[in-house]
Amino acid sequence: MCGIAGIWGEANEELIRRMTEMVSHRGPDDRGVRVFNQPGQAISLGHRRLSIIDLSAAGHQPMSNEDETIWIVFNGEIYNFPELRKSLLAAGHHFRSRTDTEVLIHGYEEWGIEFVNRLNGIFAFALWDSRRGSLYLTRDRYGVKPLYYWKQGPRLLFASEIKSLLCDPDLGREVDPEALLAYVKFRYCPEPLTLFSRVRRVPPARVMTSGAEGVPSQCF
Repeated sequence: MCGIAGIWGEANEELIRRMTEMVSHRGPDDRGVRVFNQPGQAISLGHRRLSIIDLSAAGHQPMSNEDETIWIVFNGEIYNFPELRKSLLAAGHHFRSRTDTEVLIHGYEEWGIEFVNRLNGIFAFALWDSRRGSLYLTRDRYGVKPLYYWKQGPRLLFASEIKSLLCDPDLGREVDPEALLAYVKFRYCPEPLTLFSRVRRVPPARVMTSGAEGVPSQCF
């Protein structure tokens, strides 16, 4: 279990550090934040790591490709990553770690965002492609790993837990009456609702896109 957090549309190191610290219990082994403020592409990424595969510093996140044009923060396990890694090596990709995280980066480089169809595992991750100006948020098919978001104008905040989003004082605490009714009746809030009226969950088996591509979401 790891914890991820991010802000699309704003380079805010103070806020992303607080958001990341709120999920420190999910990843006690390492922490990392990266803030980018390129023209029209401001983004802040944070990660708390629970080291399971490749315990070395090579598994530090946020993680990038060789030329630092693609970045990822990832929570989960990719069960078939050895097979994917072998295919990517055969295609000419070079790896700096033994992590399943790096397989996601090179998988995206090789096959585009459709590479999620090849994944066997439980996962939630945010992948930023600075060349396309696009941020991708996705969850596994069964929604095992959590990923919440809140959109305010051009800004999009996302995190493994709602408490990270609440670090932003502009996020109201109003209760969603539809979600509350569902919880009272079924002890469960249906996707994408949460008990907070302005917070939503990325649905399972869904890729949400923010940025230049203009594709809000797609299923896999």
